[in-house]
Amino acid sequence: MAKPTILIIEDERSLLEILAYNLTNEGFEVLTAADGQDGLRRAKTSVPDLVVLDLMLPGLDGLQVCRQIRSDPKTQSIRILMLTAKSEEVDEIVGFNMGADDYVAKPFKIKPLISRIKALLRRPSAEQQSGETVAIEGIEIDRTNHTAKLDGVDLQLTPTEFKMLWTMMRRPGRPYSRNELLDNARGEDANALERTIDVHVRSLRQKLGDKGRFVETVRGIGYRFKAE
Repeated sequence: MAKPTILIIEDERSLLEILAYNLTNEGFEVLTAADGQDGLRRAKTSVPDLVVLDLMLPGLDGLQVCRQIRSDPKTQSIRILMLTAKSEEVDEIVGFNMGADDYVAKPFKIKPLISRIKALLRRPSAEQQSGETVAIEGIEIDRTNHTAKLDGVDLQLTPTEFKMLWTMMRRPGRPYSRNELLDNARGEDANALERTIDVHVRSLRQKLGDKGRFVETVRGIGYRFKAE
């Protein structure tokens, strides 16, 4: 079985070397780049399984790299874990809007970071989830037939609840801002513009019963679907 390939794009040389050393020891194939332009080039030529991407890079910054990776059909399914020295909530929201799958603030400990990387690699990629049906933890949602089921029993969801659940389950673990969820719900439920996303989430959790716990609140960002 081929080793998963990880590309680290980080301009802090000592951190780059530490990450590369530890990830290599964990059995990953590791590629490195010290600036955004070289990192983007390596992402496009090597197409790694995951990119560890620093936000503050010289020249082409992390958000620009992230956006270009997501806009290219060849690289858009690469998982992206973003690193930043900033802790403001707005950075997290902007990062996820650009398509990052996870977000870690510096300073961080190596072992938890590696655990986050392994968890990301276990998730189905967007490419693997390109179908019209998603099923996780007994919750099944079918966009073609516009049906949702909980342990085989039909769920009666509003159009907004349906689109929110579909959006979150397509990329489990990825946080979505309230605005992102609202944007995904627009056009099918006129009330989506008048009521808060929090109300819809509360209703969705109630309908999911015990499994409503999988719809997690991400403080300062919004919500995500996180299976056990």
